[in-house]
Amino acid sequence: MADLSQFDPNSVGLLSNNIFGLPFSEEEARLVLLPVPWEVTVSYSNGTARGPEHIFRASFQVDLYDADVKDGWKQGFFMREPDKHLLLRSDYLRKEAELYLKFLTEGGDISENEFLKKTLVDVNNGTRAMNEWVYTQTKQLLEKGKLVALIGGDHSTPLGFFKAIGEQKGDFGILQIDAHCDLRDAYEGFHYSHASIMYNALAEVPQLTKLVQVGIRDYCEEEVDYINNSNGRVVTFFDKNIKERQFEGETWKAICDSIIETLPQQVYISFDIDGLDPKLCPHTGTPVAGGFEAEQIYYLFKRLIASGRQLIGFDLNEVSASHDDWDANVGARVLFKLCNLLVSANS
Repeated sequence: MADLSQFDPNSVGLLSNNIFGLPFSEEEARLVLLPVPWEVTVSYSNGTARGPEHIFRASFQVDLYDADVKDGWKQGFFMREPDKHLLLRSDYLRKEAELYLKFLTEGGDISENEFLKKTLVDVNNGTRAMNEWVYTQTKQLLEKGKLVALIGGDHSTPLGFFKAIGEQKGDFGILQIDAHCDLRDAYEGFHYSHASIMYNALAEVPQLTKLVQVGIRDYCEEEVDYINNSNGRVVTFFDKNIKERQFEGETWKAICDSIIETLPQQVYISFDIDGLDPKLCPHTGTPVAGGFEAEQIYYLFKRLIASGRQLIGFDLNEVSASHDDWDANVGARVLFKLCNLLVSANS
């Protein structure tokens, strides 16, 4: 255990310490955060690959008192440094992908362009390699008995983690906070697109028995058909329907409980920051009007824990700070809440 006798949680966060200014090494920490600096397939705006480092810097402004989880930080949180080789690979493939997407949106026929056909192969191979890297890293940490969480990057990043945690924990459900369904099959030709993460998870992770989506407000007919034909494996609480229930007098507590009722005993949270109102994340990859206040989602998580369900892991994705630090500030606070909930649920 770390020696906290000289650590003052009420003082300024020391830059020489790790995330949130905490004085823990990876060995001492109960929870290890794996950054995945990757955004090759983003389809609108970029900046999420550097989300983890911006969140890290912003985290030093987060006070350590959490009224819901007192002293959760004392169990130890540690964030690894973003892998430079992964980031460089993401930057390189992103430039290739941008040329490909520009050609595609201008009505070009990829089958007639040898260079862009090779680009598609390169991107698909690169994302496959990223998935394997995430799987290996998270599997090793889980085998050491660590609690593990992932910080993206775009929302394609946690597939390998889903596989690793499913192998170790058995059957589980995902509670997905998101503006998008992410149920497209190989969106834009990219097999492991950020818009295909849940399609791929349902296809490749046999332990994933239930996907419960909350806040969805930007989706296509193909995704609605997938949900309707999933035999209840996917349950989607659309933003429009949630708002209408509230407009007609239903409490957020009742709505939260109806969401939680659809989840199995073991739950993993996959949090795309664009599930929040875009005033809280204006520079995220694909912002959509609508969404939630952070406190609404914290309350949903609080009800989840109170239900007796077991929180087994989480990811936080699509935080971009390419223009200013506001998104990272919000992202760091969401991350702190998730960290506290995960350690408290596994105490």
